[in-house]
Amino acid sequence: MPAESVAPPAVTADDRRSRTVRRVATVLALAAVLPALYLPGMVHDFFDLKIYMRAMDWWAAGHPLYDYVQPDRVQGALYFTYPPFSALLLRPFAVLPLGLTIAVFTVLTGIAVIYTTRWLLTPVIARHDLPRVFTLTVAVLLVFAVESTRETITFGQINMLLVVLVLADLLFAVPQARRWAGVAVGLATALKLFPGIFIVYLLVTRRWRAAAVAAVTAAVATLLAAAVAPRDSWRFWTHELWATDRVGRTDYTGNQSLFGLLSRIDAPAEPNRLLWLALVAVVAGYGLWRAARAARAGDELTGLTLTGLVGGLISPITWTHHIYWFIPAVVVLVDAALDADRDDAGGARRRRRLLALAVGTGVVIVYGVVSFYDWGVAPARTDTPWEFLLRNAYVLLALLLLVTLPVRRTTRPARG
Repeated sequence: MPAESVAPPAVTADDRRSRTVRRVATVLALAAVLPALYLPGMVHDFFDLKIYMRAMDWWAAGHPLYDYVQPDRVQGALYFTYPPFSALLLRPFAVLPLGLTIAVFTVLTGIAVIYTTRWLLTPVIARHDLPRVFTLTVAVLLVFAVESTRETITFGQINMLLVVLVLADLLFAVPQARRWAGVAVGLATALKLFPGIFIVYLLVTRRWRAAAVAAVTAAVATLLAAAVAPRDSWRFWTHELWATDRVGRTDYTGNQSLFGLLSRIDAPAEPNRLLWLALVAVVAGYGLWRAARAARAGDELTGLTLTGLVGGLISPITWTHHIYWFIPAVVVLVDAALDADRDDAGGARRRRRLLALAVGTGVVIVYGVVSFYDWGVAPARTDTPWEFLLRNAYVLLALLLLVTLPVRRTTRPARG
């Protein structure tokens, strides 16, 4: 006699109401915490954006762009350090009232956070049949809570524009082999040199056409800036680019790169350059090798995330607001954890391990390394293991993720 099928338990109206209440409570709780997280950063008072606008006023008055300087309590002196193409983008904002410019930058950053989070999570939501609106709302609030986002907003930085360009290219245009694939990465590189690591990523993953388009786009944008401002362009590419002392103190805790870690060990002396170059070679080689393997397996998000982490580690200066790439790393970890077979002992262990790493990463990047500390003005060594851990948290976390970030099976169908 065949066994009778067991009907799934019915979902009552009370169950749905209870679930809705829990979700609303979760969203409200996260939203309530955000102001407290932003409070320490309000002292920044859009400091970087004000430097940009003052530098643009200085430039518009006929002075050499890279002569602009203003004193700073922590860094000593601060300058305009971006490529000339960035100056062309920023200069029109200088004619606006400062308050309006701040509002525009803040709103655009918020929109960029919402759209990029949606891009990252939409495939995960589809694969695991997650509640779309609730998942996206919680994720967006958590991204706003991350220190790199807080620092980007409160300093008035342009980092989320670069993230939009890179993700649009590497998640959509390049995988779909669109004709304009590589253009956005090239523009991002012309605006700020850090995204140039993604041109290297295109090369190691053998996307030759996209890499060429990115390189040509960056070159054309740079030449356009040179045509408009030839003297400033010549000065930037022949002198200012190589003067790392203009960017800020390398031993400052906010510099979360390998060079920053070494600088904090040797402060106030300069770190050993040969040791740094050796570490850069090892980290870049290993990280880009893993990124290429991920791309060949079809896991574009893991590939570009590993590349972003490599870029942050090997740059001489990587401020906390530069390090967006922990956010997609958390998405990869959670997606891989949800894909693990919970009914299998090995799968259950993998699931717990990945979720623990995702939660741990989230805690570190929300708490941050500079928001709740003042490490003082004088160069200070990291003399104790605990201080070494605290002041280099992002560097150590990035190294850990370079080794442990999983490559996902992206061909599995969506559930349901």
